[in-house]
Amino acid sequence: MTETQTASKPRRRKEALGITSRETLLAAAKEAFAARGLEGARVDDIARRAGINKQLVYHYFGNKDGLYTAVLEDIYREIREREQELHLTSFPAEEAMRRLVEFSFDYLAQHPEFVALIADENAHAGRHLQGSAQVEEMNRPIIDLLRETLARGIAEGIFRKGLDPLHIYLSIAGMAFFYFANVHTLSRIFNRPLGAEGAIAERRAHIVDFVLNAIRAR
Repeated sequence: MTETQTASKPRRRKEALGITSRETLLAAAKEAFAARGLEGARVDDIARRAGINKQLVYHYFGNKDGLYTAVLEDIYREIREREQELHLTSFPAEEAMRRLVEFSFDYLAQHPEFVALIADENAHAGRHLQGSAQVEEMNRPIIDLLRETLARGIAEGIFRKGLDPLHIYLSIAGMAFFYFANVHTLSRIFNRPLGAEGAIAERRAHIVDFVLNAIRAR
């Protein structure tokens, strides 16, 4: 078998699965950027992980910064799509809010790469997202969903009035993000294994109760 035939096998498998070279590069880049950050990741390594010629990086994304921006857009797109799949409008307002808080916490617990990538972009003052034409539009649905859920809860007499859906989102996301972004240092300074399964479950329950108690009608 020739070298060309051997190299074409992974490509044919990816095509059979409907996986494009662009998607393969994004997946490899997500791993590399999450592990090493923008500064530490190398295009050569990303292309090697993807099993794709590195010239395709420049073809699809222009440069490493363009690839990094595309990864950030992709991780936001994924979490927003997953939120929509919860079909929260099908549930009573309080149950919908509970499910959203649980999902937000669980998603970060299951996707440490999301935490790492967002922390890295913040270390770069969010400059890649500043240049994104998509990120604002793709993140608007979560605020719309919260606004609708809060309005239903107010109409049901369950939630109090005057709540800003953006601030509710920042509180929900912030509590979970802080926990997972700082779990190692928090575990050390308070001498508690906060990354252990039981501790994560305890924190999850606390955040759910904290949010629901904060928005309930007095």
